[in-house]
Formats: sequence, structure tokens, C-alpha cells
Amino acid sequence: MAALYWLIPAALLIVAGALYVFFWAVGSGQYDDLDSPAQRILFDDDDPAHHAAGERTQAPRDER
Repeated sequence: MAALYWLIPAALLIVAGALYVFFWAVGSGQYDDLDSPAQRILFDDDDPAHHAAGERTQAPRDER
């Protein structure tokens, strides 16, 4: 029974800390754009600033 006197306040402190971190992350914009980072890897080749974009050459067309 004496352990509950320590565990309940410890659990409340952990929950309060987790809520603080969550609201800090929401307030600082951590969850504003969830789609762009996932799509960035798909469109990396179209970026003209990408170092491999200038090295790429087109294959000669077969003219028959």
C-alpha cells in the first residue's frame, strides 16, 4: 500500500511531462507538414540543385 503513495505521483509526473512535450511539439510546428518528407524521396531526381541531375544524359534514340 505504501508503494502507491510513490507510484501515483510518479505516474502523474510522467503524464504531465509527456503532455508538456506533446504540446510543445504541436506549438513549434513539428506536426504541420506530414506529407512532404514522405514524398521528398520520390521527387528528388527532379530537383535541379541535386548533384546527380547534371550528370545524367539522355540515351540516344533508335531511329528506324
